Amino acid sequence: MPDDDGGEPKPPPKRRWRFGRADIEARADATREEIRAQVTATRAELKAQMEATRAQIDHANEKIEARTGRNLPLAILIGLALGFAMLFSLIVVKELFMIVAAFLIGFTAFELASALRSSGRRVPRWPTVIAALATVPAAFYLGDGGKWLISLGGIGFVVAWRLVELASPRMRGGAREVWRDLAAGAFIQVYIPFLASFSVLLTAQDGGEWWTLAFLILVISVDTGAYATGLTLGKHPMAPRISPKKTWEGFAGSVAAAAIAGILLSIFMIQQPWWFGLVFGAVIVATATIGDLAESLLKRDLGIKDISTWLPGHGGFLDRMDSIVLSCAAAYVLFLIFA
Repeated sequence: MPDDDGGEPKPPPKRRWRFGRADIEARADATREEIRAQVTATRAELKAQMEATRAQIDHANEKIEARTGRNLPLAILIGLALGFAMLFSLIVVKELFMIVAAFLIGFTAFELASALRSSGRRVPRWPTVIAALATVPAAFYLGDGGKWLISLGGIGFVVAWRLVELASPRMRGGAREVWRDLAAGAFIQVYIPFLASFSVLLTAQDGGEWWTLAFLILVISVDTGAYATGLTLGKHPMAPRISPKKTWEGFAGSVAAAAIAGILLSIFMIQQPWWFGLVFGAVIVATATIGDLAESLLKRDLGIKDISTWLPGHGGFLDRMDSIVLSCAAAYVLFLIFA
């Protein structure tokens, strides 16, 4: 349409978009709300996934604990801590192994005395611990003869203490009960400090720290092989009246693990021929299994599941050392014969 003055028509003016400050803030608020909603949704999704994963892990742990009677993750952590302490003491300064051994022997003797007292046996706990601790430096510094002498002295000390207690009317009992108390006190000294201190005696020998480390690794291999195969393949109970969770499949796994670990440790750690590894493995798998079954029989006789609850996931110190105590003596005998 021409202009009034007859010229060309003018183009329509361009539309200018203008936003006020209120519009900008509204759009920013909307963007923030959208981002906040996305973050909230993502967080909720991650939380749901974590809860689902945790539920799966808890369910798996419940199945494992129902099968083995142990909290596996916690048991592994505590086992690694104890293993590291032993490894450090043996490799760095073997005199430090006396401290680790004294700690384990003392606590194990105390908890076994406490367990026997709960069953009615009046075993003096602190004299038991003192006598047990005395065997550690005796084995390291005085050798075989000193270890035997202190062990016999420890038995006499605990027996004498119990006899002195008879002077108190409330500590008295019938003759049969007193004899049982004395036998229980002597049993602890033989079962824990006498057998376990063979590891200290072995460590004190020239190069003995490597033998100690080797047999400890071998015991761990035996327990791991039995645990893994028993958990996955175990169907036939080995000794159902003593330890219902032990199976022949687990025992076969422990034998295989002991043979492999024994050969490797013989060649690379204690410089023995490969065939000695088979002997080493066979002896340790026998002593570890017997020790485990013996402790299970003891707990069944006392009517308890664990000796104590000091080690979550493990029970007590004896529940972890049951495979070791008899193996200490066996490893020392093998050292005397072959090394």
